[in-house]
Amino acid sequence: MAAMRDIASGQQFLGGHSYGGRQATVLASDEPDLAHGLLLFSYPLHPPKKQSQGRTEHFPRLRVPSVFVHGTDDPFGSLDELGSALALIPAPTKLIAIEGARHDLKRGNFDLQSIVAALLEQACD
Repeated sequence: MAAMRDIASGQQFLGGHSYGGRQATVLASDEPDLAHGLLLFSYPLHPPKKQSQGRTEHFPRLRVPSVFVHGTDDPFGSLDELGSALALIPAPTKLIAIEGARHDLKRGNFDLQSIVAALLEQACD
């Protein structure tokens, strides 16, 4: 992100898929001024079938607007579980469900343009 600031002006966003998204949220919770918003695909709330091993302990420290894109059939967390987890985040969040998609998001259809628009809306509100 620091290198990007040297070559590009304006808002900068951080994100990732699965573990990359988790790393982005941990980093942003530790450095809240690092990015203007987060775009997170298939956030891994817990290992499959291991709901007790949650990965949200840092969510209450997350102060960055975030958009979560998640499949309705993702074994790393259900939409209900993710919705409950997002309630821990004090910053604005949006959940975009991809019907029929699993963790890789291959089975679902989504429009990247509308997802990016949602991210910009969250970050600019």
